[in-house]
Amino acid sequence: MAGKPKLYYFNGRGRMESIRWLLAAAGVEFEEKFVETPEDLDKLRNDGYLLFQQVPMVEIDGMKLVQTRAILNYIAAKHNLYGKDMKERALIDMYSEGMADLYEMILLLPLCPPDQKGAKMTLIKERTANRYFPAFEKVLKSHGQDYLVGNRLSKADIYLVELLYTVEEIDPSLLANFPLLKFGAFVCVAVLCVNKRDESTGFPCREGDGED
Repeated sequence: MAGKPKLYYFNGRGRMESIRWLLAAAGVEFEEKFVETPEDLDKLRNDGYLLFQQVPMVEIDGMKLVQTRAILNYIAAKHNLYGKDMKERALIDMYSEGMADLYEMILLLPLCPPDQKGAKMTLIKERTANRYFPAFEKVLKSHGQDYLVGNRLSKADIYLVELLYTVEEIDPSLLANFPLLKFGAFVCVAVLCVNKRDESTGFPCREGDGED
């Protein structure tokens, strides 16, 4: 029997968070290996664990996988969260890439020079309200189903729920005009994901989770 996947990353959300959510949604328990010092990172590099010298890295099924999207795709395919055929996978990837664009803007905000943060935050809110959320609301409205693709849970739904949580922390009013995103049935997976993660891994809840 294979052991639990091991997640190597800093003690914060960052680029590992979507991986945590997806594993939790798949019902997979995992083990956190926090990179807490420069020496920890150097050891991973020197031991040959990091193909491109950076984290996140997930040790799973005898592999040491790096690159967030490659990791997500593997987990999704393994646990039947990646559509039933090529067309569904293409849609899942397309929606996920759009979410990644917005998430990347939010992820990089803390690194922005102080005198530019106000403008960056304004841009994030504008893109959220006028580009990304309208697109996902339109998808759900167009087919009237509970999930983004194929009327079944996929990695795109999990990624979207994580993004909704993140945006809500920035400004809850950004969700006001998108009832299908705010109250859609797929959002219920968020409770499942958070509860599973907290119970099985001990990783902190979303409020005050220690990320800078």
